[in-house]
Amino acid sequence: MNRIEDVTLLYEISNALNESLDLRKSLYRVLDILASSMQMIRGTITILDPVTNEIRIEVAHGISASTVERVKYKLGEGITGRVIESGKAVVIPEVSKEPLFLNRTKIRKASSNQEISFICVPIKSAAQVIGALSVDRLFDPKYPLQAGERLLSIIATMVARHVINLETIRMEKEHLKAENQRLRDQLGQKYSFTNIVGNSGRMREVFQMIAQVSKSNATVLIRGESGTGKELVAHSVHFNSHRAGGPFVKVNCAALPPNLIESELFGHEKGAFTGAIRQKLGRFEMADKGTIFLDEIGSIGLEVQARLLRVLQEREIERVGGQKTIKVDVRVIAATNKNLEQEVETESFRGDLYYRLNVFPIYMPPLRERKTDILLLAEYFLEKYAKENHKDIKRLSTPAIDMLMHYHWPGNVRELENCIERAVLLCEEGVIHSYHLPPSLQTGAETGTQPAFSLEDAVAHLERELIVDALKNTRGNLTLAAEMVKTTVRKFAYKAKQYGIDFRKYR
Repeated sequence: MNRIEDVTLLYEISNALNESLDLRKSLYRVLDILASSMQMIRGTITILDPVTNEIRIEVAHGISASTVERVKYKLGEGITGRVIESGKAVVIPEVSKEPLFLNRTKIRKASSNQEISFICVPIKSAAQVIGALSVDRLFDPKYPLQAGERLLSIIATMVARHVINLETIRMEKEHLKAENQRLRDQLGQKYSFTNIVGNSGRMREVFQMIAQVSKSNATVLIRGESGTGKELVAHSVHFNSHRAGGPFVKVNCAALPPNLIESELFGHEKGAFTGAIRQKLGRFEMADKGTIFLDEIGSIGLEVQARLLRVLQEREIERVGGQKTIKVDVRVIAATNKNLEQEVETESFRGDLYYRLNVFPIYMPPLRERKTDILLLAEYFLEKYAKENHKDIKRLSTPAIDMLMHYHWPGNVRELENCIERAVLLCEEGVIHSYHLPPSLQTGAETGTQPAFSLEDAVAHLERELIVDALKNTRGNLTLAAEMVKTTVRKFAYKAKQYGIDFRKYR
């Protein structure tokens, strides 16, 4: 081969290695090129397993599949094993005259007038040998075997880079796959209904209903005021169902303009309307084999309601501007804070769609109807935001708890969360006090959380709060509690008795 032929060969091999991410396919293509360009009659690419030190044939040309599967070498065994162990190429002009040649493949039994030459070069990644490239060709005294060895060494270097690149891609894919699974598991744990905060009777009913409906494909309609946690319930239903491995697609119907909601839900074809410069998949197609969550379902118009009804009935859609019917396997979970029965009566919501959605209703109670959960939620949010803001805040003071318990919470859980986050940001102590809470909670006339205190009553109220806080911090130790508020034990005990505080309860 001349220099131009060598360059052409290397160019072809470079293209072969880069045209596919399938390692075996690329390596087979390399051997095919060598067969046509170097008059190779047989060739192998062997790979070393670094754990077992076993060498296996990864791909081969001119050797049967059963032989490839059967043949294995140990490191240092035979010519191939020695090349991989030493990292140095071996050239054998005439195989029949080499005693170290194992001929383990049993294919070099040609007639005596067909002598075989053998070239084997290491495949290296930096200083590490990862395999070997070997070639059989008919012996030709005119063929420069050393030049052939140099050419194969260049090809082996190209193969090594390709193997390393593909191995890197494979490892990254495995890492991404593992990370994806970890995040899915994390989401499943986060949205497990057992992690929804609440132990009131109303919430236990909600938990029971989530457990019952999760394992089915039934359409779920979540009812309740804004801020009660409807989206959290939707997540819980999905991540506790057999569809947990599929997508969870959220659509806020109220946030989408009426002229775009059809395109968002069902997709559109190129040229369907002005600005549709390419085909777009709808949310229903994105949610195939998973769940779609239609939040604020009561906000969609009557025309879209008709198309949505067809999806629920037939499980099929048509993109805007398209004629092809597309089957979708999607579970529908909807949520609303509207009175849909009233909407049906006023004909602003289709009755047939309402009954299709209302297969399994779940009602989320407002916070004012689950008073026993307020303290649980407050402590949960306190821990969450104290950790986020790197603050050592341990608890809520008694007056702060009283204010939280007496407020009517028109914004429900969302308002409570915002309240606690604000208090954590304001607090520079270890305890959230009443004055850290928003003014809306502190206004007695508006919230009924405080009576109209006289000066004497206000002083007594503050004294009682200080005494209770001191006892909590010292676990009922009168001496330490008195020191904390800078008074004597006698005065402290007298005041505690005056306000009906039993210090023994704090031990």
